[in-house]
Amino acid sequence: MVRISRRQGWFLIMGLVFLLIVSSSVVSTTAVVAGRNTDRVAGSSLADVPILNYHKVDNFYHALSIPPEEFEEQMAYLAQNGFTTITPDQLMAYLNHDRELPENPILITFDDGYLDNFTNAYPIMKKYGFTATIFLVTNKIGHEENFMSWDQVRTMQKDGFVFGSHTVSHAALTKLSREDAMLELTNSRKELERQLGVKARYFAYPTGVYNHQIEEMVKQAGYKAAFTIRYGQAGTGSNPYALERIPIFRGQHTFRSFFVRLNAAPVLERFGLIRN
Repeated sequence: MVRISRRQGWFLIMGLVFLLIVSSSVVSTTAVVAGRNTDRVAGSSLADVPILNYHKVDNFYHALSIPPEEFEEQMAYLAQNGFTTITPDQLMAYLNHDRELPENPILITFDDGYLDNFTNAYPIMKKYGFTATIFLVTNKIGHEENFMSWDQVRTMQKDGFVFGSHTVSHAALTKLSREDAMLELTNSRKELERQLGVKARYFAYPTGVYNHQIEEMVKQAGYKAAFTIRYGQAGTGSNPYALERIPIFRGQHTFRSFFVRLNAAPVLERFGLIRN
């Protein structure tokens, strides 16, 4: 396992902070600048919460694919440093109503619903007592061999994993007519509720692309909050329909990248470099 001292960690963070600023600027070109969360209790001061964003946990050499051994290294780091996974319901109760969270809370999310989320990520997360929220492309679940089945989804649900919508077909909503976009939002929510027997309250934007009109449609479709790929942490300055996340990618030094992206976010926010 790669071990990074506090001193080495700060050198890594400051050495790569410029790259993070550049990457966050690129992402923000396709996203709405987050507004303030107007539902929260007035006068409260809350710490920001990191939300990790994964896609695949496998051995394919792809930016969105984290090798299982490296994913376990990341989960071990979180466990050793006292992080506790939370659900979106807990996050929103905290942001809106100042409800208490466990010490060092973190929300782990996956987009799409790939089979390796069940075969590779799920056993590792169970080992460390973690759960995740997985945003499903509902027409792919149970229909494509590299995606999970509904039985596998229900198995994870019994262990505390939460499932949200990533639309029916993973279409970029800004490229669809209003009618078709609303069908993607509502039909995916209905299928999740039919298959899992619980309200589908949360949504993640396919490809990370959205605008104010899409935000309003997500709200009208019955979702409580929505997640972006905009780099940052969720806090009192966040728009609940444009929540920031920390995307985790594969690289030459994947753990170092994970370490920096996780630990640099609060530094960048403190200096006003993200979530302007």
